[in-house]
Amino acid sequence: MTAESMTRGKYETRLDPALWAYIDAVNAWYPPEILGLPIDKQRAVYDRMSRAFHQGRPPEVKASDGLIAAPGRDIPVRRYQRAGSVARTMVVYFHGGGFILGGLESHDDICAELCAGTGFDVLSVDYRLAPEHLHPAAFDDAVAAFEWAAVRSGLPLVLCGESAGGNLAAAVAQATRRHIRAAIGQVLIYPDLGGPLLGGNDRAGSHVEHGEAPLLSLHDVAFYRDVRAAKRQSQDDPTFSPLRDTDFSGLPPTVIVTAECDPLSSDGETYRDRILGAGGKAWWHEEPRLVHSFLRARTTVPAAAAAFARIVAAVGALGRGEWPY
Repeated sequence: MTAESMTRGKYETRLDPALWAYIDAVNAWYPPEILGLPIDKQRAVYDRMSRAFHQGRPPEVKASDGLIAAPGRDIPVRRYQRAGSVARTMVVYFHGGGFILGGLESHDDICAELCAGTGFDVLSVDYRLAPEHLHPAAFDDAVAAFEWAAVRSGLPLVLCGESAGGNLAAAVAQATRRHIRAAIGQVLIYPDLGGPLLGGNDRAGSHVEHGEAPLLSLHDVAFYRDVRAAKRQSQDDPTFSPLRDTDFSGLPPTVIVTAECDPLSSDGETYRDRILGAGGKAWWHEEPRLVHSFLRARTTVPAAAAAFARIVAAVGALGRGEWPY
């Protein structure tokens, strides 16, 4: 047995060589031990990695930056529009990064491709990051962006986010479900919805099976949650942990896409079941043999490309008022 296979453990043969090449590239840019560095150092490394993986924007997509005025602050946003077409829907997009990383640049190409693939406008939200801004700062910015888009865009809205952004999208959907212009759909991509982590009797599924998966472990998730949390933060606060809500009725049609080899995957399954149990529409799909953050692998890993195509199709269907499943 080689040293490499010992390090990769049970995932050595479980994951495709092309996916391992992606994982190795991510780890070369952003190694696991970086969590021990100060947050500003982590951000600098993450931003360099994001630039290295950036695929450019489709030529038909134009982007413009702006600010949403909110009490005591301005929220930077970037709006993507496909030239030569009139959008019928706007996608409000919340980026990933564990609530401490990322911004308008880190997910620029993903948002641009989502715009190109659906024909919808995409509004990317640069919400405030921890630890400078603890919860509920990011949530407050996400709600403010939704309310701005609902009033100012004049378009139906679809909420979309990945990882930490999936948490925000779900929390916004729950908080605004009775808004006069509530979202007509939401698409959550490997979201952290506040499922169980370390200890407790409710840990199950991916939290156990994939607690040490490549690119995201339970330890990583716990670190990000701790950095985001204010003192005496309640884990039962649905704006912090959407799965801890007590009412899942009235939510928009929901599509959740997760990765099999990701400790967060069971969050998506549970969220689907809660919505279905409350009489809503929800569909959960676990992409086999993929890992957290697979969106960045969409140009080099065929399975990730297929998953991204399904995500774009789901956003497109929901934005047209159709149920894709």
